[in-house]
This record gives sequence, structure tokens and C-alpha cells, in this order.
Amino acid sequence: MTAERRVTAQEIALDALRDDILTGVLGPGDQVVQETLADRYGVSRVPLREALKMLESEGQVVYHPNRGYFVAELSVRDLEEVYRLRKLLEAEAIRVAVPQLVDADVDALADLRADIDAAAAAGDVMAMTAANRRFHFALFDAAGMPRLSRLLRQLWEATDAYRALYFQSADNRERVEGEHAAMEAALRARDARALVRLHDEHRDHSVRAVRALLGEGAP
Repeated sequence: MTAERRVTAQEIALDALRDDILTGVLGPGDQVVQETLADRYGVSRVPLREALKMLESEGQVVYHPNRGYFVAELSVRDLEEVYRLRKLLEAEAIRVAVPQLVDADVDALADLRADIDAAAAAGDVMAMTAANRRFHFALFDAAGMPRLSRLLRQLWEATDAYRALYFQSADNRERVEGEHAAMEAALRARDARALVRLHDEHRDHSVRAVRALLGEGAP
């Protein structure tokens, strides 16, 4: 029998930091007070610092000399650059992935969509955010281009805090449910062109909402 792998202190700290960022406990611009968080997570400062370095490489936190770590804040310009890059790369992933999907793949994606809907109905933003990522990346990863998937994950991670804010609105959760249902229909029809268009609309809705959260209004 294979021994169960022990979770490291760094992994505990990393998961806890991600959860705090996703749920807004640590919001954009907030300082990461290492002593306080190390005590709360039950780890020493060494694994916490290593976890922060990983989040820094993903763009989720930034380090300011003599001041410490802060949760990353995106300007509207930064946000639009991230979403523009996502638009290009996600469209390519979809165009390559859709012709390769079999019925079992689409059924699995439908199950993942159901997980999103269940979390949305429960108002569980963290579970919805995680389920949403699983749904979209099951499709992107089906393209069989691991470098492209890695780039997309980096871009998504840079905006995780804002995605969680978007999902906190009941209206946004309802909109996402309808958008994902339309995506599933396009998947079942193997209509890559329609799916790219639906993804673009889905992304545009979220970026408009986040722009409003940032106080910049509609594009």
C-alpha cells in the first residue's frame, strides 16, 4: 500500500493565501502581514515567505522593499491587457480543442458546469471560482498544448481576486449560469466558431463589471 503524501507547510500556506485572496479576506492593495498570517495558518514564516514568492511569480502579490508584500492591484490598463491576451489564447485553445472532443468529453464538461451552478445557487464564491476554473481549463487543456495552458493559467491567476469579486454579485452569478449553458450547447454542436464568440461575450461581461468595481465605468 502506498503511503499517503504529507502536505507541506508551504502548501498549507499557499492554499490558505489563495483562499484569503479569492474570498476577499485579503483584497487588492492589502498588505500581507506575515507574522499575523503565519500564526493564523499555523506555519512558520519560512514556508509562508516561500508561498508568497510563488504568488509573486504568478502576479498575485507584489513585493515592495522595506514595506513587504501586498495583494496585487490591477489598473484598468493592466486588466485590459490581461483580457486581451486571454482573448487571443483562449480562442486558439478552443479552435484546436473542439474538433477533438468526443461525447464523453462534452458530458464531463456538462458535469463541471453543473458544479458551477450548484456553487452559485449556494452563494459559495470560493467553490464557484474553483469550479469555474475546472470547467474552462478542461476545455483549454483538451487542445493538447501544455505551454498554452500554462500561459492561460498565469493570466487567470493574475485576476483571481477580481473574478471572486465578480462572482459575489447574485446578478453576475445568474448571468454566468446562462452563458455557460449556451457554451455547453455550442460544445454539443461542436461549433467552435460559436463557442469562441460566446467566450468573448462571457469575458467582455466580466471585464465591464470589473471596470465598474475599479471605478472606471463601462469601456
